[in-house]
Amino acid sequence: MRAILLGPNWQLGSDIVSENTRRGEMIDLTPIGRDRLELSNIERAAEALKEADFDVLINCSSYHKTDEAEKNANLAFDMNAHLVCRLALLCKEKKARFVHVSTDYVFGGQAEREPLAENTGKAPLNVYGASKGMGEDLALLTGADVLILRVASLFGVAAASGKGGNFVETIIRAGRERGALRVVSDQIMSPAATADIAGALLTLLLEAAPGGVWHVVNAGATSWYEFACRIIERTHVAAEVTPVPSSAYPTVAKRPPYSVLCNSKLAAAIGPMRPWQDALDAYLVAKGHRSK
Repeated sequence: MRAILLGPNWQLGSDIVSENTRRGEMIDLTPIGRDRLELSNIERAAEALKEADFDVLINCSSYHKTDEAEKNANLAFDMNAHLVCRLALLCKEKKARFVHVSTDYVFGGQAEREPLAENTGKAPLNVYGASKGMGEDLALLTGADVLILRVASLFGVAAASGKGGNFVETIIRAGRERGALRVVSDQIMSPAATADIAGALLTLLLEAAPGGVWHVVNAGATSWYEFACRIIERTHVAAEVTPVPSSAYPTVAKRPPYSVLCNSKLAAAIGPMRPWQDALDAYLVAKGHRSK
């Protein structure tokens, strides 16, 4: 299986490369970063990829600066929707599979407060979520062989592009520097280790899983406050964590109060994902924040 990976240099893309190497390179994977292909020029990027030889195109690229997207909606929809549609059409033309990474931010405005299934109606609260949701729809409407992976609250060994590091590293650094943290307690989500997402993605490809939408997150749900408490506890950082409402930290883009993803479809297909707590422990060991 020959695959091209777009967006290979950050959290998820890096772990896809690493996991494929760990498995003995069962997939012939070619990472293509921004230094080789500028995706913002949609047609030029599509023409360049048209000349490439691949069976699978994995798209981990996106415009994911959530607050900035509120003032740059055109760019957000270009990168997260129109580019995605063009890539799906290219894959249809080449009879290749298109794997696209989406987000839990397609939710947030729904009434449900229980784990959200793949067929739950989308209800984004911000431009980023709306653009990602539109990208999903456009890709599926092309009739291509599309595999959409919705992920959430990522933490991986590589830094988070444009965000100054992931939430885990931010909490550890702030805890050490300040000794006291105030963390939002009324936003509930599904933390997800990019190492585990990468493993699930490769397994879905190798087992020829059917197309459509898949929720790929670790088992369980938590608030950002509870997540922070666990990080501080497991790293033995001398810091106190205090819960606060999201109103204490107003942001340009509204965040989902509830975006927990149900991953039972994935578990039935390839086996259960480990709890986020276990994934966090493994991450902390890999980053040298704690011993085994």
